[in-house]
Amino acid sequence: MNKSSDIAKQIGKLLVVGFEGKTVNENIKEMIHGYHVGGIILFARNIGTPRETIALTSGLQKEAKNAGYQYPLMICIDQENGVVRRLGEGTTIFPGAMAIGATDNPENAYSIGLASGKELKSLGINWNLAPVIDVNNNPENPVIGVRSFGESAEKVAGFGKATMKGLQKAGVITTLKHFPGHGDTTADSHLELPIISHSKTRLDKIELVPFKACIETGADTIMSAHVYFPAIDREVGVPATLSKKVITGLLREELGFNGVVTTDCLEMNAISNGVGTESGGLKAIQAGVDLLMVSHTHSKQTGVIKEIKKAVECGELDELVITKANQRVEKLKERYLNWNDIPSEKELTGFSSIIESGKQEKIAYEVYQQSVTIVKNEGMFPIDLKNNTRILVIEPAKQTKMLVEDHIDSTLILGKAVKAFHASVDIYPIGVDLKPKEIEFIIEKCRDYDCTIIGTLTLTPGQVSLIKEIANNQLPHIIVSMRSPYDLSHFQEAAAYITTYEYTYPAIMVAAGAIFAKEQPSGVLPVTIKQEERRKG
Repeated sequence: MNKSSDIAKQIGKLLVVGFEGKTVNENIKEMIHGYHVGGIILFARNIGTPRETIALTSGLQKEAKNAGYQYPLMICIDQENGVVRRLGEGTTIFPGAMAIGATDNPENAYSIGLASGKELKSLGINWNLAPVIDVNNNPENPVIGVRSFGESAEKVAGFGKATMKGLQKAGVITTLKHFPGHGDTTADSHLELPIISHSKTRLDKIELVPFKACIETGADTIMSAHVYFPAIDREVGVPATLSKKVITGLLREELGFNGVVTTDCLEMNAISNGVGTESGGLKAIQAGVDLLMVSHTHSKQTGVIKEIKKAVECGELDELVITKANQRVEKLKERYLNWNDIPSEKELTGFSSIIESGKQEKIAYEVYQQSVTIVKNEGMFPIDLKNNTRILVIEPAKQTKMLVEDHIDSTLILGKAVKAFHASVDIYPIGVDLKPKEIEFIIEKCRDYDCTIIGTLTLTPGQVSLIKEIANNQLPHIIVSMRSPYDLSHFQEAAAYITTYEYTYPAIMVAAGAIFAKEQPSGVLPVTIKQEERRKG
């Protein structure tokens, strides 16, 4: 092997790459055999049935072994649960961070981490890009929100540690994200570069608290945020991912983290529309990062390697930096990865034994029962179920979503859940853009029912107007927030309000059950809901 090829492979080991499809394609084969990439990231686009997923992960590992890898590939996924989950058919639906935070019991974070980790490991996925330990203290945050355990730094630290330990117990590598904090932003780094202008003192008291706690407890990897922190790096517009003062100065030297640092995807707009993905990869390595995520485009993946290789050859980057990064990654692989742990390509026994016992689903549902939160109930429920009791369910038919979400269930699951408890239920789907005439029509329709149950997901002005008009007309109604608990800030006068923190069927079933006294959820709000006027002010 010539020196140029060897350098390319040493750099390649520091890449985590994604690809299209549910089978091993030629692009990913090239990245494994030609560049010895260190890791693979899977999205919903790669996930089929459990059998298909095992065939894919074992196929990837087979390629790695044939390519002469010492350790198996790190295969990662964003299985945060709740609103961000990549696994689908045949796997357990687990509650996400804010739902778990609402239980006010860190033991639930551990049990969900462990249960989720067992499923991942049995499918051949050995690295989870979780937990999110951002402190969501900004109701306007468009990308974190219910992905966070709450607004208290101490609570996020405790629940983050418990989740991390649960996943680790299952033999899965964990990732704390997004360092040094993405909770107090009003911009989505998938779209633009957010800025957090707080002082270092404030960062020490809030944003950094969970990271410090988890580092002390044994963090595996930490993901950098594509967020600019002027209090740490005065060079204007430098994202934390590309900042040596953040990665080396703050994370490595001040906080003492000696593990693996990975970037968030370098194809996100905060990087690609700035310095560019390829230059961003080089700058991230220079900043002290170990693993570079390039999740989508094959040409950008090879482009990053070429950019870094050129910098080494011309003396812009010391090859020792590449060597040290590889040493940290190899140490992590040595601790977690073993060729004997790879599921057989045609063997579902391990996964099936976990799922078929029903224990996983039971663990999840018990946490949902503790998480769903009755924020307010001024005598609106439980509803007295007589044969002639008529209920109307209004819920959005089409949903917007965060870019980090792969997909959202398009079925009207609130109506489906309510119908599971009472036959005399009609469902009225509403669109994103409600016109005044349709609002008038719906108000008249509501008069024909004993109670209206209204589901909210991504609130639009028209939907807000509809709910306020229902209240103004003193029509009996119950609001079920199926994602953001902050929706209540628009409806302070609501007589009944339930929040589930996520649009998952088990969570919605618990909420529907509560309306009919079939469930007694015990969740408590992990965030503060302010009045609409104050929130806008």
